[in-house]
Amino acid sequence: MDTSESQTERASFQQMAEGTAEDWQIIMRHHEPFARALPDRVLLHLGLLGGDFGGFAVDRLTHSLQTATRALLDGRDEEYVVCALLHDIGDTLCPNNHPDLAAAILKPFVSERNHWIVEKHGVFQGYYFWHLIGGDRNARDRYRSHQYFDDTAEFCELYDQRAFEPKGETLPLVEFEPMVRRVLGPRA
Repeated sequence: MDTSESQTERASFQQMAEGTAEDWQIIMRHHEPFARALPDRVLLHLGLLGGDFGGFAVDRLTHSLQTATRALLDGRDEEYVVCALLHDIGDTLCPNNHPDLAAAILKPFVSERNHWIVEKHGVFQGYYFWHLIGGDRNARDRYRSHQYFDDTAEFCELYDQRAFEPKGETLPLVEFEPMVRRVLGPRA
């Protein structure tokens, strides 16, 4: 199918209840390439974190790259490294609940454990600073009995909270692109 055809081939319904099998075949033909391009869109969005320091010593992209670099150099598996890279991707669109956006992107592609780490890392990261801004640094304790509590605390301790070094080891995004494509790409 060429581009001009894909741009003009459209379902005929105006309400889903009116859809036909033919309409949904058209939609599914468009869905598959769109889904395959998810890694490209995620990498493009990750790039938006560059240049935004938000008052930190490094910009948000560098923080994400340093978090992933630390995890990679520590021997973590590819899925974990991709989660480390994308854990703050929601900062641009959801500054008050960024872990939720990152977790939603990753959920179909990662283990329950890694998803939970990303989803909850914000409250666990709060351990390091919330008490300095009038919050409860121990808010993470409400999850103390959860099976992934220690894993999430470890993620924040070893990787997330340490990744703000202007001269810290930071692999470039191109090093992580193949991993992102494998983890978020179509399954064989």
